[in-house]
Amino acid sequence: MNIIIVGCGKVGYTLVEQLSGEDHNIVVIDEKEEKVKSITDELDAMGIVGNGVSYQVLQEAGITDTDLLIAVTGSDEQNLLCCVIAKKAGNCKTIARVRNPIYNEESNFLRKELGLAMIINPELTSASEIARIFQFPSAVKIDTFSKGRIELLHFRVTKECLLNNYELIHIRTTLKCEVLVCMVTRGEEVLIPKGDFVFQEGDIVAIISTPPRANEFFKKIGIGTGRIHSAMVVGGGTIAYYLAKRLLAVGIETKIIEQDSARCDQLNELLPRATVICGDGTDQKLLLQEGLSSMDGFAALTGMDEENILLSLFAKKTSSAKIVTKINRINFNSVLNDLKLDSITYPRLLTADTIIKYARSMNESLNSNVENLYKLEEGQAEALEFYIKETSPVTDTPLERLPLRKNLLICCINRGGKFIIPGGQDELRVGDSVVVVLTHSRLNDIKDILEV
Repeated sequence: MNIIIVGCGKVGYTLVEQLSGEDHNIVVIDEKEEKVKSITDELDAMGIVGNGVSYQVLQEAGITDTDLLIAVTGSDEQNLLCCVIAKKAGNCKTIARVRNPIYNEESNFLRKELGLAMIINPELTSASEIARIFQFPSAVKIDTFSKGRIELLHFRVTKECLLNNYELIHIRTTLKCEVLVCMVTRGEEVLIPKGDFVFQEGDIVAIISTPPRANEFFKKIGIGTGRIHSAMVVGGGTIAYYLAKRLLAVGIETKIIEQDSARCDQLNELLPRATVICGDGTDQKLLLQEGLSSMDGFAALTGMDEENILLSLFAKKTSSAKIVTKINRINFNSVLNDLKLDSITYPRLLTADTIIKYARSMNESLNSNVENLYKLEEGQAEALEFYIKETSPVTDTPLERLPLRKNLLICCINRGGKFIIPGGQDELRVGDSVVVVLTHSRLNDIKDILEV
């Protein structure tokens, strides 16, 4: 597939980094030569220095043969205009990053009238993820499949948790829970466990299930369920605005601490039901005075990673709140893992993953489209959802008779709305949605689950 990426910032770099290994021809465009050179020197992409809105520059980049253009410059208006010109010049699919909340209410209109395939808003995407976590606080991270009917939930095994020193096979035989453990992260190792696997304190476990069955499972292993009732947000930026709006809409009392008085005035006007405190969110006395110790949820959303980390550690020490930490840089994941923060949100990675899911689903040559894709554990594993469109070597044969790849697990089958945890006698059929988790390899088609 031929792809043009306009904008060589952090999101553009991440997109090239992840897409370049998937047999795509990628051209990047940016007005700053050093940014273009940085990407083309390190990654498999061609580069053009110029304005992505320019018809001539797009022609030079090969717009007439392009399948997908992704505009992720720092300007919403430039991204939208670039997509409009690309659509007219090459009739390709287009994706625009649009961050200004003014455009959010109009996103459906803009997408339809401008002929965009997708408008992606990193701050809104991050806020949505945090809101889901606050409504299911047992989870460290939540990925959704089948339009939210199936969830991949990541949680940490604590010392008090029933799973500590517990053998995997007993989840089905003793606890009789209809969930499937599809991945365990232990330190820097990512495992797809078998029945004799024994959980340990500190393991990050990923289960796949429907929300009601996951709730039942968490109750049985002694991890609390139920959404939070109050939340404190430090930092009054765009993510905080979107998050507070969502929390207030479902009845969660929300308090925002922001240092800039003009921004506080804006938030008071935009969110009249929220409590907005004008003050330094890194002031420990202020946090305690505003009730941190009694909060159910806490989100550190300032513009500095270091502040967010320290705020989260302080909140963890002084409260029992579910804590979410925003991180912009992704270079120090191994260090962050050692800190055992509750949940971390990476706006840049969320944006890239959303776009990559769409890029994969575009490939019409596949017999079974990738409907959803989630990069897991710094790219060491992937969870993919396939829709089976036609018969193939993987259909209508019991799974136990298929020569499946190593380090791969078929996690669930959605058949007409029915959730199936597959056993050896189950078969894949045309019309099924299938979720697969694997490590250390790539799948582009459902047939790739078979050993060559």
